[in-house]
Amino acid sequence: MRNTLLLFLFFFALILGANQTLFAQTEPILYFCEQYDDTDGEIGVSDRFTTGYLTVMVKCGYALGLTNVSIQFDKYDEKTKKFEYYKIFPYEVNPDMDYIFFAKNDESDLQFEEVGFYRVFLLDNEDRTVASALIEIIKD
Repeated sequence: MRNTLLLFLFFFALILGANQTLFAQTEPILYFCEQYDDTDGEIGVSDRFTTGYLTVMVKCGYALGLTNVSIQFDKYDEKTKKFEYYKIFPYEVNPDMDYIFFAKNDESDLQFEEVGFYRVFLLDNEDRTVASALIEIIKD
């Protein structure tokens, strides 16, 4: 009886495991490029850049339904071994957008001045995380 129960539990776990798919991140996806151009699109996509201005991209398979959002940078502190708030940039977007680029403008510079690792967030108007990604900034 015990062997039958163990065999049943094994097959049950196997069936559950076969139906599970693990993803590092589902939509929306946040990533980075050097700049976005209306003609050429994304230029210089990477997760490793030198100091300076960058463009944050967000892509999704459906309308995000957002209006007032922020891009927040948290920088990794080697001493405390934790990410700490670095700066935040407000933006306005249209709710029907499913592909957005956030670039330098009059209110937001999106500049990484210091080398290090950063956690970058797209936050909704209630400061909830919509998407996030890690980026490394290196010396020139």
